[in-house]
Amino acid sequence: MDGGDTDPGLSPLGPMMDLVTTPRTTGREGVPFVGRAAQLDELVADLEVDDALGSGAVLLGGDAGVGKTRLLLALRDRAVAAGRQVVVGHCVDFGDSALAYLPFTEILGRLQAQRREEVDRLAQSYPAIGRLLPRQRVRPATPEPADPPQTGPTETLDDRSSRADLFAGIHAVFEALAATQPLLVVVEDVHWADQSSRELLSYLFTRQLAAPVSLVVSFRSDDVHRRHPLRPTLAEWSRLPGLHRLQVGPLSDADVSDLVHALHPEPLTDEQVRAIVTRAEGNAFFVEELTGMASLSSDQLPEDLADLLLVRLDRLDEAARRVVGAASVAGRQVSHDLLAHVLAAYDGAGALDLGLRQAVDALVLEPGRSGSQATYSFRHALLSEAVYDDLLPGERTSLHTAYVEALQDGTIAGTSAELAYHARAANDPQTALRASLEAGDEAVRVGAPDEAARYFQAALELLPSGDAAEADLVIRAADALADAGDPYRAAKLVAAHLARLPDDAPDETRAHLLLAKAQTAFATEVDFNPLVLTAQALGLVPEDPPSPLRARTLMVHAQALRRFGGSADAARAATEAVEMATGLGLHGLAHASSLVLAKVADLTGDPAAALARLDAVLQDAGDDAEVEVPALHQLAMVHYGIGEYAQAKAVMLRAVRRAAQDRRPWSPWGLDARAIAALSAYVTGDWDEVLEITDVRGESPPPMAEAYLRSVSLDVRAGRGEPDALAAIDAIRPFWDRDGAMVIYCVTAAIDLHGDAGDLAGAVAVHDEAVRTLDRLWPKVRLWAQIRLSAVLVGQLAAQSGNRSREERAELAALGERHALAVRAFLRDESLEGSSRIEARAWNARFEAELLRLRWRADVDPPAPDDLVGAWRTSVAEFEAMGHVFETARSQARLAAALHGAGQTAPAREVAGQARRTARRLGATPLLGELRAVSGGTRPRPAPVAASSSLTPREWEILGLVAQGRSNGEIGRQLFISTKTVSVHVSNVLAKLGASGRTEAAAIARRDGLLPG
Repeated sequence: MDGGDTDPGLSPLGPMMDLVTTPRTTGREGVPFVGRAAQLDELVADLEVDDALGSGAVLLGGDAGVGKTRLLLALRDRAVAAGRQVVVGHCVDFGDSALAYLPFTEILGRLQAQRREEVDRLAQSYPAIGRLLPRQRVRPATPEPADPPQTGPTETLDDRSSRADLFAGIHAVFEALAATQPLLVVVEDVHWADQSSRELLSYLFTRQLAAPVSLVVSFRSDDVHRRHPLRPTLAEWSRLPGLHRLQVGPLSDADVSDLVHALHPEPLTDEQVRAIVTRAEGNAFFVEELTGMASLSSDQLPEDLADLLLVRLDRLDEAARRVVGAASVAGRQVSHDLLAHVLAAYDGAGALDLGLRQAVDALVLEPGRSGSQATYSFRHALLSEAVYDDLLPGERTSLHTAYVEALQDGTIAGTSAELAYHARAANDPQTALRASLEAGDEAVRVGAPDEAARYFQAALELLPSGDAAEADLVIRAADALADAGDPYRAAKLVAAHLARLPDDAPDETRAHLLLAKAQTAFATEVDFNPLVLTAQALGLVPEDPPSPLRARTLMVHAQALRRFGGSADAARAATEAVEMATGLGLHGLAHASSLVLAKVADLTGDPAAALARLDAVLQDAGDDAEVEVPALHQLAMVHYGIGEYAQAKAVMLRAVRRAAQDRRPWSPWGLDARAIAALSAYVTGDWDEVLEITDVRGESPPPMAEAYLRSVSLDVRAGRGEPDALAAIDAIRPFWDRDGAMVIYCVTAAIDLHGDAGDLAGAVAVHDEAVRTLDRLWPKVRLWAQIRLSAVLVGQLAAQSGNRSREERAELAALGERHALAVRAFLRDESLEGSSRIEARAWNARFEAELLRLRWRADVDPPAPDDLVGAWRTSVAEFEAMGHVFETARSQARLAAALHGAGQTAPAREVAGQARRTARRLGATPLLGELRAVSGGTRPRPAPVAASSSLTPREWEILGLVAQGRSNGEIGRQLFISTKTVSVHVSNVLAKLGASGRTEAAAIARRDGLLPG
């Protein structure tokens, strides 16, 4: 589709067809464009192809063979006629060996061939894209010596391209080239795309292009099954406002009939046409195949698609069938040279040429060019699949073996991913192992951790049992999984290999795996104690002489002690690790150990010491992202702990950017930095920024990472009273067992959402479930955040107690007292972490104030008004000192209520006004409702049905409480007014209703319809 010459070497890369300079009216030579005119017009309009300055993006879906490619060819013709340059990239099915960014390598190769100077200049500005150019991705022409597989870390930061730079570079290439000629970019068959290509497409969909660039992406709808990796990405893409989605459906029977007559030059009987229309079911590709075999009797046509596709091969002789079968082993497309090498041992060059001629004449294969190389492509991927599946198992193995030999002899260039694919299918484990490791390293270099993890795990399956390299390869695969945002799978992988380790395995090997397993516990929740593992590893590694493994073991042991042991022991182990690592010249390890010492200082109440140590680490870390990102994260957490939230957010966002530059945005440190940046924005009242930071549309994160970030946004959604937020919590709940922090983020929002909806039982249930989950995940750890859960719940108990019966109010007050006992015991627990932090103090003050409010509203041992006011003044002061905008406003609202109850109306109005201004700015609808009640607003009363209903809104509300049997004191506490004021209102109500007492007033009101009967 894009034409031009490109660098040779990647056998799956090639143009859909050569770029034409004049438009045609058919999608393929001799075949009319039938039944898609309206969809073509819609596609052209959405992509703004006819506008020289227009841009657009379209996601084109449809079943295999329905006509997507035909529609894209017609679009190509329209785009060329409109003066656009057209380039295409294909995704190819290589199973688990899909080459990362394959379609973009193809596109860059075409663009470089057509506009070399411009692309080369952009490659200098964005070096990362240079790694995707075809010449950079092929295996060396001269094979390396057959050394044993090397499974240790081979890459450094300097030789690994930045994913962020790569994405920005592709974006810049398109913009720069489109500035001189409008561009249409087509990416076909994205259902076969690798994870990294999907993420790059998401980036392009969500980043506006100033130049006229139109982007259309096609995929097979029927291939995207429930567990297909593209499925969640499609869901995210569908929500992007600037992305149009077009589904190519079946052709109508009339269109199929027209197509049949156009395809078949000789007349067909009505029965033949009807048979084709019935069997094709609107699928254009089926129509072509059935029409091409229309001369055969109908009983010869198979019911199954694969059989239908293979009927065409019956016209070929044995040599041609062998050529087609060999081509199918390569996938949809194969270069002439590679195919010739594969078949040379069987039929020779003459047989190859004759077979190719027959296959091309029979429209099984189509000739093309990829740079200087001749290529052959199957007319449809389904045909390639059908041919491959029809081969006998022995034939497939022999042909895959031939491909391995051709790719290894140095004369045919290809990728390590291709070689790994063919070697596995050829039962050549040694070659497959070596190629899988090469492919994994190449994926790391271009910033594709998902693919790297898959290649390394494939290599593990090929590695002989008990191989000395197994432990190191397990760790590399686990690291890749963690970098891809799936530490849970990393933990399972390491645990499984550790469990299979033989009893006589070397101590060093066992220690490496024990440490790897222990470290997974720091990134996700696990069912084992890492401290046990690190202690065992220490026993396996001798103290003398000092060694890198001993230093690393001490460092990981210090991390485990810090989380699951004691701070003093953690500091001793970390200090020893620093000294040993420094003596051995292991500066990165020394820095990592220093981070443990900084964390201990922070948690034991010495943030100044923590900041000083972290600054020293960052100054000395240089460009080492593995040290810099966690150090930045920890530095931000110190700022967060002392209430410097703006600084914390800035440093966390710096860590997020650094993790992205290191191609590991979903690694534990990078992900948590993004979450804490959002939490900091929440505290400072920048709620829209919270939603922006946690918005993952267009990024395709791992499911757990997406759930984690969404959980952080829930407090904003609850604060704004969004009705669908509870459904979002239900979607996240399956991940609770993997991350305790996610539990806390979800549950504070869930308690408020249930309580604001009047579902107090739901609020209590979700709180209790959270506490049980946290106790199970962190059995020996106490965090002040659990005080926050109790404070939020007791606040809802207080809010809901006013309209409950006396017995229910007594039960709620008793529940509040049970929480008080638990919280106070919790505060006395020596293992409580972070209790001296300003946030912990604020939530503790909030809990005590909520407890008094509960007693006041429930009229159970109510506190003196001054005591209630004093508690809420303390809560306001603590949250103001903390800088928590929303919780300050909530505390102000409840202080205003307490002031009203104490008869201090003027101060109450002032404080309520401050809270109201904040609530309006944030869009905090539930808080605004609470403030209306505090300032005398009431729920609307029903339309009067009797002359005696001339009550004011306040009198009507007091009448309802009188009917419940409330005393004047209880009514005052419910409505935040003095008892004396209640007495005046009650007297007015009795007079207006002509009642002699409270009971008669309630009866009259019910009779006249003012109250429910």
